[in-house]
Amino acid sequence: MTDWRQPDIEGRAAIPWQGLRVCVVGARVVGLSAARAVRGLGAEVTIVDRYDDQVTTERAAPLVDEGIHVRLGDDATLPEGSELLVLSPGIPPGAPIVAAAREAGIPVWGDAELAWRLRKPLPDGSYAPWLPITGTNGKTTTVKMLAAMLEADGKRTVACGNVGLPIVDAVLAEEPYEVLAIELSSFQLHWTESLSPLASAVLNVAPDHVDWHGSYDEYKKAKGRVYENCQIACVYNVADEVTRTLVEDADVIEGCRAIGFTLGTPGLSMLGVVDGILADRAFVDNRQHTAAELGTIYDVEPHAPHNVANALAAAALARAYGVRPEAVRDGLRAFRPDPHRIAFVAALDGVDFIDDSKATNPHAAAASLAAYEDVVWIAGGLAKGATFDDLVSGAAKRLRGAVLLGQDRALIAEAIARHAPDLPFVDIGGAGDGLTGAEAMTRAVREAARLAAGKAAELGPAAADAPPVTVLLAPACASMDMFVSYGERGDLFARAVRELKAERE
Repeated sequence: MTDWRQPDIEGRAAIPWQGLRVCVVGARVVGLSAARAVRGLGAEVTIVDRYDDQVTTERAAPLVDEGIHVRLGDDATLPEGSELLVLSPGIPPGAPIVAAAREAGIPVWGDAELAWRLRKPLPDGSYAPWLPITGTNGKTTTVKMLAAMLEADGKRTVACGNVGLPIVDAVLAEEPYEVLAIELSSFQLHWTESLSPLASAVLNVAPDHVDWHGSYDEYKKAKGRVYENCQIACVYNVADEVTRTLVEDADVIEGCRAIGFTLGTPGLSMLGVVDGILADRAFVDNRQHTAAELGTIYDVEPHAPHNVANALAAAALARAYGVRPEAVRDGLRAFRPDPHRIAFVAALDGVDFIDDSKATNPHAAAASLAAYEDVVWIAGGLAKGATFDDLVSGAAKRLRGAVLLGQDRALIAEAIARHAPDLPFVDIGGAGDGLTGAEAMTRAVREAARLAAGKAAELGPAAADAPPVTVLLAPACASMDMFVSYGERGDLFARAVRELKAERE
């Protein structure tokens, strides 16, 4: 008999769930989903969490009535007799409970691995293909674009994984999905063993979560796992050499192809842009001489370069699955980005105000800055160990001013001093200066508007046909030093802009 503990890429593993003693770590959305799923299959489940506060207690309380054992305040000790450990995303490889499981010789799965093992067959006996996406930035936008394309082609699908709906819930849905668009983080990918996606994509790779993985090399290795056992297409970013290397190093199913996406003219087996047209030279019969038109850059909202790249990556996965060219276009036209992702807020006195509060690391902020010609930049917050020299040096020619706030704003100021010493900037301060988030953002918006108005006046009438000066909130930092979330930070930015606009009209 096949050992259920070993990877199985052919189909649902014959796991003896009845009475199997499973420990689930993390009493949040993913952990609750996993615990309920395996309990429903007959397993004896204990869910553990390091927190024992009121919120966690209330969240976990209903599990007791479902026959699930709950242990709060201790996620370090492996329950006696455990036969399988299931981890929520974010539980690090060095966690004591993981070490205990390894020593005991029991399997350790993340939620993606568990979901793969739990897949239910479709009515025809096949399994819904997986189309996973990972990368340092752009994952959520791209996976939602992909879901929109699949829906436009008439498929029952859902965007799931790190984007919202747990993958376990998606694979066990009462009405089965035909295909899954999946966002996977490096945390989730670290714990995968047996996934075999139809096609997968790495959008980009830049240093992030190095403290969790232990090194940048380990972070890259985790991202590359999305290509393992890939069946049809490994989609990579032509402009990001790391993604190409990850494809080259992957152990894929024979016949799987490397498919690049580029903002330039596509070569063979690539998707790219020709005179504003999104062109496919990968999934056409005669790719030596023809290409399929998938829409135009103006079907992408907003059509900033990095978002066009996201659209091409999503299109490559959709085409690998067999989506018609016109459905790619229709999906892009139907898609609307989430709030706080390069979102236009208002125009005031020849200045556009853009909210990209979701740009919480330097890589994301660099992509955002690259979308505009003349930028007054609002930045700062929690750096999470990031550095800003590459970001500032790369954007220096576009920057017309900067307004800095938050705990680690001095790191950005130092990078400006090194790489853009003549750039005017204003230091607003941070929580340590007695400012609330709302107060700091109001001041930041007004100082940015002042700098932008001066630049717009300097450009004068000669710039009438040129793009406007842009005040861009792209903090390159996390928000939790002064704000509840990046969403609150963006909301306060938009409110401050609207208040300023109301005063001047």
